[in-house]
Amino acid sequence: MKLPILTVSAAALSLLTAQTVVFHVVPKETVLARLHQAAHGNQERESTLKKLFEEAGCTGQWVEEQPVKHAKVPNLICTLPGQMDSRILVTAHTDHVQEGDGTVDNWSGASMLADLYESLRAAPRRHTFVFIGFAEEEEGLTGSRFYAKQLTPEQRARIGALVNMDSLGLSPTALWLSHADPGLAKMAGRVAGATKLPLQVVNVDSVGQSDAEAFAGLHIRSITFHSVTQQTLEVLHSNRDTFHAIHVDDYYDSYSFLTAYLVCIDRELDPEKSPL
Repeated sequence: MKLPILTVSAAALSLLTAQTVVFHVVPKETVLARLHQAAHGNQERESTLKKLFEEAGCTGQWVEEQPVKHAKVPNLICTLPGQMDSRILVTAHTDHVQEGDGTVDNWSGASMLADLYESLRAAPRRHTFVFIGFAEEEEGLTGSRFYAKQLTPEQRARIGALVNMDSLGLSPTALWLSHADPGLAKMAGRVAGATKLPLQVVNVDSVGQSDAEAFAGLHIRSITFHSVTQQTLEVLHSNRDTFHAIHVDDYYDSYSFLTAYLVCIDRELDPEKSPL
């Protein structure tokens, strides 16, 4: 079967003035050890992520399972309280298809939720961060659509941004620019320039959907990061989707970039204003 064509832009994002970003760094061996724990069963994957959250410090009332209608596995939600009620959602889906073990699609994003939580909890944050492992993305964005539908108008208004991760580690960090909020995309360029970490623009409109699409029409700014290119697309939904498909240096660079990116959003996002 002929693969869909991806739109790849080699043009660099415009960079503004670089700023110093400081955050707790989770060691590479810890990040990779968590990535190695991709279970085959989707229920076990959710349970494993819950353990990873607890290992990272998200326990008690701050971690909860949200039952999802018509789904066998719940959404897993870990909250890192901030100084304000304005919220930043950090999301990834926990499920995978039968082929392979789904390390790339999408344990790479799900396990990184725990890494990012651990990095951000080391210092006080302005915004409240909500880390969510969505159920059954592969079944039509079931978990994310349910979560979005349950939000009240007041809850939607408190969400300043949504940062979604799907299929990392096949190549350097990629931004789905055509589906990204312009302000969030511009900030991604600034962070890449400041940290000297690679960031490419790869639009995957012809490939499929991501959980960020479940929030379309809710006036919530969103952005999705991935690592899929025309050369690596065939790994997804195949028996090649295992830990061996991951480029570990690219994956750790993605973790470092996303940590810095979330810290910058926390510092620069003004809940009273639209542009960043």
